[in-house]
Amino acid sequence: MQLTVRQVADLFGVTESTVARWIRDDNLPVHDLKSQYRFDRAELLEWAATTHRRFSPAIFDEINGDCVAEVRLADAIERGGLAACVAGGDRYEVFRAAIADWPLPEPCSRHELLDLFLAREKSGGTAIGYGIAVPHPRYPVVLPGSPSMMRVCFLERPLPMGGRDGQPVDALFLTISPTVHEHLQLLARLACVVKSDAFRSFLKSRPDHGRIVEEVRRVEQAFHEHRDEHRELSCG
Repeated sequence: MQLTVRQVADLFGVTESTVARWIRDDNLPVHDLKSQYRFDRAELLEWAATTHRRFSPAIFDEINGDCVAEVRLADAIERGGLAACVAGGDRYEVFRAAIADWPLPEPCSRHELLDLFLAREKSGGTAIGYGIAVPHPRYPVVLPGSPSMMRVCFLERPLPMGGRDGQPVDALFLTISPTVHEHLQLLARLACVVKSDAFRSFLKSRPDHGRIVEEVRRVEQAFHEHRDEHRELSCG
C-alpha cells in the first residue's frame, strides 16, 4: 500500500514540488525505499485529517492495484446510529456512555468493545480540530463478518482531546469494520466530508440521525460526480 510522489500529488491535487515541500516543511510522513520516496496510505490519511489538507476520498479505492468494492459512509452511519447526548467527564465515561445502547453484532461484547476503544485512545486519539474526533487510522476495531457501522456521538459537555486547534471535542465518531481496508475507506470519506465548512456548521446544529444520513449521502454523491467528471477529462 505504498504510494509514489506522483500518486500522492494526484490524490491531493497538487504538484510534486508541493509534496516535496510538505515533506521538508510540514512533516508529511514519508519512507525512503532504495533512495525513492514512498508513502503509507494510513499515515497520509492521519496527516491530512489533522493538518486539514483536502484530498481525494479515492485514496483507498484499490489494494495492490486491484479495485475494491466501495464502502458508503452514509450506509455505515445509518447502521451505526446516533448517540444524541453523551454524558461524561473523561474519555472512559464518554466512550462507555456512547456505546451503552449501541446494537452490537455477535459475538462482540460491550465490555470488550469499550476496552478496544480505550486502548486505541491511549495509542493516540485523533481529534482533528473543529471540535471533532474520529477513529484513528492505524488502530481499527475490526470484527470480521459484520457490516461496517459508524456511530455519531454528540457530547453533553465538550471534552479536551488534544486537537491541534485547542478546541474541545463535542462530536465524536466511532467505527466498527469487517476489515482494515474498509475502516480506512470510511475514514477517508469522513475526513473529506468534515473538511466542508457547510457540513461542520450542519453538525454543530446537532441534527437527528435521519438528517445526518441524508446530508452525508448528498455529500458523497457530489464526491462521486466530481470523480467521474475527473476520470472523463483524464480519458479525453
